[in-house]
Amino acid sequence: MKHHTYIDGPLGRMLLTSDGRALTGLYFVGQKHEAIPTGKRADEPRAAPFAQARAELAQYFAGERQRFEVPLAPAGTPFQTRVWRALATIPCGTTVTYAALAQSLSAPRSVRAVAAAVARNPISVLIPCHRVIGSDGSLTGYAGGLERKRALLILEDAAGPVAWEAEKRKFLARPAAARWVLNSAP
Repeated sequence: MKHHTYIDGPLGRMLLTSDGRALTGLYFVGQKHEAIPTGKRADEPRAAPFAQARAELAQYFAGERQRFEVPLAPAGTPFQTRVWRALATIPCGTTVTYAALAQSLSAPRSVRAVAAAVARNPISVLIPCHRVIGSDGSLTGYAGGLERKRALLILEDAAGPVAWEAEKRKFLARPAAARWVLNSAP
């Protein structure tokens, strides 16, 4: 990572990393697999493309954006990048299972490998790994924590199954200012 900055969002503090032209990482602080800035380089909020990422994330969390245009450059193995490209095609407001994702990659016997690649996604939210759920419709693994995953799916109105309706009502019953306050630390 050449550049980094932190932003505060409704689901907690986030670390953004960049190579100077594209976003290379977006992590919730404290999540699994988070990149940790090293060296003497200071927080650089003006490095490209942080302003664009900040603006697009603000629009997303306000419910005004469903697709992102900020340039992305996630680093990973060829298989991981193939999985991440497939994640980027999952429309906002929908979910897919790990098995369906593996099938879409013509790798139906590689569900565990696909799940491992999803777990290592370095650009949370923008590459929507939160839209992948278990075969039974349950929420499973999310590096940023299941409560964040739940909140993102509710924001996107992807909580379609009947089991989600109670969760959604409970979430929306909170005062607007409290909706994005997490009940537990990551």
